[in-house]
Amino acid sequence: MRILPQDQTVLDHVGRAETAIIERAVRWSQVNSGSRNAEGLNAVLDLLEAEAGTLCADVTRIPTAGSTTIGDDGSVRAEAHADALKITARPDAPIQVVLTGHYDTVFPAESGFQSVVTRPDGALNGPGIADMKGGISVMLAALEAFETHPDRDRVGWTVLLSPDEEIGSPASAPLLAQLGAAGHVGLTYEPALADGTLAGARKGSGNYHLIVTGKAAHAGRAFHEGANAVAGAAIIAAALHGLNGRREGVTVNVARISGGGALNVVADNAVVRFNVRVPDAQSAAWITDAVAEIVASPPFPGLTLDLHGGMTRAPKPMDASQTALFEAVRRTGALLGQPIAWTPSGGVCEGNNLHAAGLPNIDTLGVRGGDIHSDREFAWPDSFAERARLSALILCKIASGEIDAVALKRLRLETM
Repeated sequence: MRILPQDQTVLDHVGRAETAIIERAVRWSQVNSGSRNAEGLNAVLDLLEAEAGTLCADVTRIPTAGSTTIGDDGSVRAEAHADALKITARPDAPIQVVLTGHYDTVFPAESGFQSVVTRPDGALNGPGIADMKGGISVMLAALEAFETHPDRDRVGWTVLLSPDEEIGSPASAPLLAQLGAAGHVGLTYEPALADGTLAGARKGSGNYHLIVTGKAAHAGRAFHEGANAVAGAAIIAAALHGLNGRREGVTVNVARISGGGALNVVADNAVVRFNVRVPDAQSAAWITDAVAEIVASPPFPGLTLDLHGGMTRAPKPMDASQTALFEAVRRTGALLGQPIAWTPSGGVCEGNNLHAAGLPNIDTLGVRGGDIHSDREFAWPDSFAERARLSALILCKIASGEIDAVALKRLRLETM
């Protein structure tokens, strides 16, 4: 594998756009788009749609499915989500590449973290600059450059930019599954580690909300006529925590218990919220059964239990297709003087969804950065063009057949 003259033309295109790649990511990051900030999400969607319009591709807003949320009082409410943005070129080409990203962030509209600044060491510090508005800019830059390649007609590509990844992709999951089943290779733009290391194997994840309903009573006059939902929730939470250590690699995090009210009232409602992480499909089945056993019956009379949620992202192991794809990306990076390494991650992302649908994928092709999900989030400016060149060259090598996308897809299907 080597850089051909037509590949160099693509790479030069990225180099000329370096400043623009950074500047547009900064602009996007200055607009708050927390996962539940409808106004901000729509504002960023407008910006992304305008930018995508410069590509020779079909740009469409895709309505997303609704989801349900559980209130602290145990109420079940319907929740709407912003549209996804789908950008498609050459859907009938023999090779199909799926590129995904999310334009929501973890920072709500009322967050004090709203702007991008340059740190003394030169890093950009701002909401979503790494996770993942910087990644989206890298993705679009790679596609812009690839469209100058003479073999581009061999490769069709579809971009999906979703509004809900940071809350588990409840609305965009069906779209990700559909694209994953149809594509040959996936590229996703979560940030790499600060040194460029990629995420390899990823655990699976599940989010649960258990509604505990009891019976209110006066805590002094009629305590024994009530059924304390908060006490029941605490007993159940302890049982869930007790699952830790029983199976290697499986963790249960009881994140929050809410409910109750005045000190002289037996609490009649509570909600237990917890997350599970699993290394493989067998562990996912084990934890699903273990949770079901714990919530099969209330810990004492007078309570009712109502479990919501479940496994939201399947594990993403380093199977044969993933191993082969990572090796191809490592060789591609070497051509650019970019050492590519990878490490297991307990985190989850859209790459889990794509893999579950049958798509081999690399999911940390975004900028180099760190401290995501905090007000210290940062990205290194020199990584924007660097990572765009990597993705652009991957696309070039898929077009030339040096990265055999069809064979990678076949390997993935053989392990399903």
